[in-house]
Amino acid sequence: MKQTPLYEEHLKAGARIVPFAGFLMPIQYTGIIDEHCAVRRSMGMFDLSHMGELRVTGQNMIQAVDRLMTNDIATLDVHQARYTPMCYPDGGIVDDLLVYRFQDHLMLVVNASNIDKDMRWIQDHIADGVDVENVSDSVALIAAQGPAASAFVQSLTDTDLNSVGYYHFAAGPVAGVKSVISRTGYTGEDGFELYVAADDAPGLWQALRREGEPDGLKLIGLGARDTLRLEAGYMLFGNDIDQTTSPLEAGLAWTVKFLDSDFVGRGALERQKAEGVRRRMVALEMLDRAIPRAHFPIKAEANQVGELTSGTFSPTFARGIGLGYVSTESARVGAEVTIEIRDQPHPAHLVRKPIYKRQGA
Repeated sequence: MKQTPLYEEHLKAGARIVPFAGFLMPIQYTGIIDEHCAVRRSMGMFDLSHMGELRVTGQNMIQAVDRLMTNDIATLDVHQARYTPMCYPDGGIVDDLLVYRFQDHLMLVVNASNIDKDMRWIQDHIADGVDVENVSDSVALIAAQGPAASAFVQSLTDTDLNSVGYYHFAAGPVAGVKSVISRTGYTGEDGFELYVAADDAPGLWQALRREGEPDGLKLIGLGARDTLRLEAGYMLFGNDIDQTTSPLEAGLAWTVKFLDSDFVGRGALERQKAEGVRRRMVALEMLDRAIPRAHFPIKAEANQVGELTSGTFSPTFARGIGLGYVSTESARVGAEVTIEIRDQPHPAHLVRKPIYKRQGA
């Protein structure tokens, strides 16, 4: 199992360590509910250094990457990032990722479990004259998220972060460490993700703890990251999306640029759009105390209409919540369904995504 540059810091902080996507990662420090609520109410800090970073260079890099992504990469401005699926020719999802545009290169941030697969896929399908380099081992990623996080990061840098809009980034020192400061995140809260050299990560982590803990900063493990992203309606690759699902089924039609340039998978997705998808991603809330989990059947009037892909206890709403796919005719907000748990039906209803939306968002 691999370790991130912050592994020793997690041990010092008393984290519970578990295997995840080939890495030894902190699942929790003080407890999932405590950490989750800290991010919703104040701020938390995450080690996301297991994520992969691929550097793309070459004269035609933008057009080449644009052809591999369903979303519009060609119109990215320098210092802008964009979320996009990357699809196979049949419309199934290779991965969902972020594309960052720098002055002289692009950075693709991919899921940890997909680094090698994505690298092979891109190298096999990228245009001639465009180079792709896996720089994941040399890059660390630290996220600060929550209502107080933006002001906290601003207090540690001279870079004007008020001018950095959502899905934009700037370069500058944070606590004296050279950083790419990105207004992105996967929690449903405001905050920044800080890309730094791997060797600089422990020093930055220690500085952030030292300066932030007196004001309520807490260390956050993967457990709370999962409950936060699920409340916010964000997909987890391998659970909610994979090569058997399409962006249209997953509610990601807004990421598919049908009116723009060609891209891998366009033909299959155009056919799917014309014919109509047979299933759709939905969110649900339990109406009793049961906790839904992945692969539990979703039923309507005793007939199975779908299956959960993610489920958990929501600390924010104090009830079970989940994501899953149901038949298109069953995907109606407000519809009553049952979740089969150990052969027993438990009542739930379908709700709008995201389940949680921060005030002012």
